[in-house]
Amino acid sequence: MTSSPQPQQPPAPPYPHPAFARVQEARAASLQLRVADWITKFAGSMNFVYIHAIGFTIWMLLAENSPWPTLTLVVSLEAIFLSTFVMIGQNRQADFQRAKADHDFQEQELELKTNTELTRAIHAMTSELHRRLVEDPDQKG
Repeated sequence: MTSSPQPQQPPAPPYPHPAFARVQEARAASLQLRVADWITKFAGSMNFVYIHAIGFTIWMLLAENSPWPTLTLVVSLEAIFLSTFVMIGQNRQADFQRAKADHDFQEQELELKTNTELTRAIHAMTSELHRRLVEDPDQKG
């Protein structure tokens, strides 16, 4: 039995995108954003799910005789805060995308300018070569 070859993943770049690095530096400078990033990362993990499943089970079985009103309040409040952290994470991603798009646009504009200059220089050299070889083949220049 032969196994099909797995597609090769391209190697990761040796350094992060400059726009990503700038956004990360700005976020690292703010304690509030670091805390929000940590909470968002934790809330999106399976550990978060396990802790809640265990905690709510213990609460419902052992902590209160009628846990539903208080549990509903706690879960509702938690959902409000977690949705805020999700939006903070989405804002972080939007900041990165915007910075990356701006950086990439500037790089592409520079590349276009360079390519245009090179094309003009090649055209000038080709025109001069054509003039010397075709129009004035006997003239030494």
